[in-house]
Amino acid sequence: MDLLEYQVKEWFGNIGIPVLPSQRIDHPTDLKRLKIRYPVVLKSQVYAGERIHAGGVRIVETTIDAIAAAQTIFNLPIWGELPEVLLAETKYDSKQEFYLAVVLDTAVCRPVLLGCKEANIDWESAGEKLQYVVVEQEFSPFYARRLALKMGLQGALMQSVSNVVEKMYELFIQKDLDLVEINPLAVNAANEVMALNGKVSINERAIGRHPELAELAAKISHRHSNHKNPSKSKDLNGGDTQGKIGILGNGAGSIMATFDLVASLGGKPSHPLNLRHGLLTDTSPTSFGDRLNKGLNLLAADKSIQVILINLLGSIPQAEAAAQVIAKFIQDYQNQNRREFHIPHLVVRLAGSELNVAQDLLASVENQGELVLVEDLDEAVAQAVRLAKPVTYQRVKVK
Repeated sequence: MDLLEYQVKEWFGNIGIPVLPSQRIDHPTDLKRLKIRYPVVLKSQVYAGERIHAGGVRIVETTIDAIAAAQTIFNLPIWGELPEVLLAETKYDSKQEFYLAVVLDTAVCRPVLLGCKEANIDWESAGEKLQYVVVEQEFSPFYARRLALKMGLQGALMQSVSNVVEKMYELFIQKDLDLVEINPLAVNAANEVMALNGKVSINERAIGRHPELAELAAKISHRHSNHKNPSKSKDLNGGDTQGKIGILGNGAGSIMATFDLVASLGGKPSHPLNLRHGLLTDTSPTSFGDRLNKGLNLLAADKSIQVILINLLGSIPQAEAAAQVIAKFIQDYQNQNRREFHIPHLVVRLAGSELNVAQDLLASVENQGELVLVEDLDEAVAQAVRLAKPVTYQRVKVK
């Protein structure tokens, strides 16, 4: 479970990580009562990335400009998500920007400190640029200073960055987190550091141990359910504003790649669900089959979804059971009155030798004409986009 930036900044400020003066904006008119000085940066508060490239971040100099920009941002979907909140923040002039993170490394079951003298990097593919320190024993400031030294920092700047890393680790432990990230940590001309943007990922299995996190999770879940309400997916002309192709996958990378391909072929992707992890509404551990079944039914309940594209890559636990979930989903549909029970087309892409058993099981269902089963992702996306397009009929002239 990830937090929005304004929530992250609240946590940062409470723990002692330096953040800029800011104000939550629920409506453009709130900017008439802005308590921070111009120039101001307005930021769309959505879970999707790439806000700057999508136009979700604007620098404004006056109240009039701020209100106009806020109206635009509130109506700007980013990866299909509209913001309910904006963050207004003081503009900051930086001379240098760093990347910092504290992450749980599941391979060694230990926290790892990450740092880089370049911001906006992907730490999974940063190579030698990214420095790391494994917290092998009880944490002490030694680990934070070691990271700063490996980053090549010295003097007062080394101490400032070390202090920030210490606070990040304190927050990481205090809230049972999977990730605390500052990207970027900016440094101004006076060598003062400032967290300009941050990310926090909460370990969903730890929510039950923290009442405040359980309350926060309930609010986020409610927000997600409101976004998925079909009655809210119409524009003033009655047209669908949400996508027509729901996406199910077993990894964030494969889901994003599928989303991009659908969009590039002119399709309208919507509701991507990562089945690798449980949903926010899950109060107990779930199997992959449970999550697949729930995802199918969630998407089928949205009548704006015309196609469900399932992209399973590599290995999944109990592959045969997952295939049986898909087959049962189709069988349940066959037993219903088709006029009363909405079901989208199913396009299933399975890639990986461990999924051969699942492919064989679903091949019999495909022969019944209820789903499209392919191995190539490009072909799967093309099929989904084709099935999502409305059928047009040509009027025949009668002589």
